Amino acid sequence: MQLGPRQEPQPDLAIVRDRDYGSSLPGPEDILLLIEVSDTSLDYDREIKLPLYARAEIPEVWIVDLPGQALELYTEPSGSGYAVKRRVSKVTTLASPTLPTLELDPAGFLPG
Repeated sequence: MQLGPRQEPQPDLAIVRDRDYGSSLPGPEDILLLIEVSDTSLDYDREIKLPLYARAEIPEVWIVDLPGQALELYTEPSGSGYAVKRRVSKVTTLASPTLPTLELDPAGFLPG
């Protein structure tokens, strides 16, 4: 995906709008949800990538915190970050505000 002239982060998973990407990378307007799976990259994903995604107004970002065995959901982006952060453990089902039909049980992909 391309967020700017020199900004092409590589999230672990991106859910994008349905269109032909043969001639261009997805841009911020195409991205519905980004997911970062974080083990050793947790600080980088939170401190570097997350603010970049917020400034690009990516509507929703999930960070799978493997060491903390939790999933963090970020919504309502702005230039200063995400206004809403929700953290859930493996005992809670998580529904996507951006994609209402997407619902996950973190127990399926968190260790332990």
